[in-house]
Amino acid sequence: MQKRLVLDQRQIEIILKRFCHQLIENHDTFENTVLLGLQPRGPIVLDKIAAKLKEITGLDIPFGYLDATFHRDDFRRRDFPLKANETKINFLIEGKRVVLVDDVLYKGRSVRAAMDAMIAFGRPAKVELMVLVDRKFTRDYPIMPDYCGLKVNTLESQYVIVEWAANGFENDGIWITEKEKN
Repeated sequence: MQKRLVLDQRQIEIILKRFCHQLIENHDTFENTVLLGLQPRGPIVLDKIAAKLKEITGLDIPFGYLDATFHRDDFRRRDFPLKANETKINFLIEGKRVVLVDDVLYKGRSVRAAMDAMIAFGRPAKVELMVLVDRKFTRDYPIMPDYCGLKVNTLESQYVIVEWAANGFENDGIWITEKEKN
């Protein structure tokens, strides 16, 4: 299987810093803002952003992890049962500005499901989407990111793979690879 590196560790670091400065510019004191990482891979991105925001601003910005597994429109259409991840949100989002964080925006299904899942924690005043990679021509739903690290043109026959050193890989990196043929 051939892999093509599209973002290396240094480039990811630059994008995460840019995200932080964009968030500061758009949310100022974060007085009415919360950050939610979309399970299963969004929390890794969110943890890095939250740590950088704390370093830059000194603020403890409320953040949590949201699992939308049971809100997906394809939940019962799978050949195998989906495994839910933990939702960790210890605050209400009623009237808050929510920044939903994920690694890759593909079809938009996860984001649509996350919007349904968020309602259990209150009705947000506004929802923004932040993704490292936008596979811009694959959308099933009309969802666009407010914050995007890289837009890529991919085919349905390709995957975007995000590797994190924290998960045992040598370095952080984002790759495009072909799906294996059965």
